[in-house]
Amino acid sequence: MASTSAGIGEELGKFYRWETEYERTWEALKEGDDGSLQASIDEIVLRAKRKRLEERPNNVRLGMMRHMFLVLDMSNAMEDQDLKPNRLLSSLKLLETFVEEYFDQNPISQLGIIVTRSKRSEKLTELGGNPKRHIAALKTLQKKTCQGEPSLQNVLELASQTLKHMPSHTSREILIIMGSLTTCDPGDILQTIKSMKSANIQCSVIGLAAEVRVCKKLCHDTHGRYDVILDETHFKNLLLAHVIPAPSTTNTESSLIRMGFPHHQLNANMDQESPSLCMCHLDSKLSNGFSNVGYFCPQCKSKYCELPVECKACGLTLVSAPHLARSYHHLFPLPLFAELKTEQFDQNCLYCYSCQQELNKTSVFQCGKCTKIFCTDCDMFIHESLHSCPGCSSSRATQNQELVPTVVI
Repeated sequence: MASTSAGIGEELGKFYRWETEYERTWEALKEGDDGSLQASIDEIVLRAKRKRLEERPNNVRLGMMRHMFLVLDMSNAMEDQDLKPNRLLSSLKLLETFVEEYFDQNPISQLGIIVTRSKRSEKLTELGGNPKRHIAALKTLQKKTCQGEPSLQNVLELASQTLKHMPSHTSREILIIMGSLTTCDPGDILQTIKSMKSANIQCSVIGLAAEVRVCKKLCHDTHGRYDVILDETHFKNLLLAHVIPAPSTTNTESSLIRMGFPHHQLNANMDQESPSLCMCHLDSKLSNGFSNVGYFCPQCKSKYCELPVECKACGLTLVSAPHLARSYHHLFPLPLFAELKTEQFDQNCLYCYSCQQELNKTSVFQCGKCTKIFCTDCDMFIHESLHSCPGCSSSRATQNQELVPTVVI
């Protein structure tokens, strides 16, 4: 089994046998600081997360407005039980976490879901910014059966029909969860790969079985990532690596974007309480698009039920101000804290500045600006979720230091 990335799975792979993740070679596993084996595993997990943070690209242009199609293989290969209880249910559970993290870190981006089985491809959800709708769609797949073989070419063709019409300044991505070692295609897939490259669509694949040549070529030609999992923990780590926006390609254009910031309000005609149909459900057979509230485009007054979205009538990008501010941290990520040994400090007791817990481990982390000390858990929380140093923020307020200029939306 091959993999193109090193991470937590490679560390834990030293302690697991390939037949099943529950067979451990206990002699090779060292105890943690508190004498427990679980503490040693948790330490490996945190080290792998920090390594992923260190590998983040700096001073590069990121594709922050992302349009991604998530493709799930539902062929017979997904019924294998190397992941518990099987590949399909394990993937669905991790994909629900991925969807939540994706929209948490990329609130102005959109996501769609495609499944492939029986040599066909089916679009489960359209591109949209509502994570609840995508998670509900993933839960419906738990009761469906896996059939036949997947079709990689049909998936790419179906996704490109939507992605190729996206604005040139946005990121166009396809993430494929591939459990099968074969693909049944109606035509020449090499021509499809060339069309993906010319349309500036970045394709990435996470393999659940072994490395496949056609998947590797697809990712290489479209500047995507190709990884093969080692276990379920490594699978989750690879998925979360796609939450962070990837560097934009040279073909991505630069342009000023006009945006509208609509409010959630009643229908334009205040006297009429009857529900109306939103533009995003205009072509849908579902009736959940009828309501008497929604987001109205400030330019053409078209109604939408969710944000972010591009107005179908006038083409204006509609977002909310908190969504735009939330995406700001990708442009200026918080620098990594310096890892120090507790032996360098003369104090008898060291406490984490954030959680106020006593630091008993051999390593601590220090901010380069405010010199405050943090534990490993707080260091990961600050860099993955908070995106601002508590020590720097509190020192500015208490010592009346000069504030760093911020963007007010």
